[in-house]
Amino acid sequence: DVQLVESGGGAVQSGGSLRLSCVESGPVYRHNYMAWFRTVTGTEREGVAAISDAGDTTYYADSAKGRLTISQDEATNMVYLEMNNLKPEDTAIYYCAAGPTPATVTTYTGQGTQVTVS
Repeated sequence: DVQLVESGGGAVQSGGSLRLSCVESGPVYRHNYMAWFRTVTGTEREGVAAISDAGDTTYYADSAKGRLTISQDEATNMVYLEMNNLKPEDTAIYYCAAGPTPATVTTYTGQGTQVTVS
């Protein structure tokens, strides 16, 4: 199966920045749609950003627009989430997800990385 491993989380002060990384490995037969989700205990999972398999289309949640940027490096099977001007409400566990279509983008998910903004 495809495996996803996130890194780059941590604790920052309000207004700070972080760059999350996700490496995709395993039997990758084609490039997948990739996305970042986040969860806070007691709330539903929120889709934050997504990028098409060709990397030419991106999607952002309203809460992410203007502050978060998703990108990918197809050659290394990496996807990134650049987060700027972080706010306390961005505190969550961030998960990388991948799937063959936008509707199945959560076919594979990683273990998550904690982001804490104070």
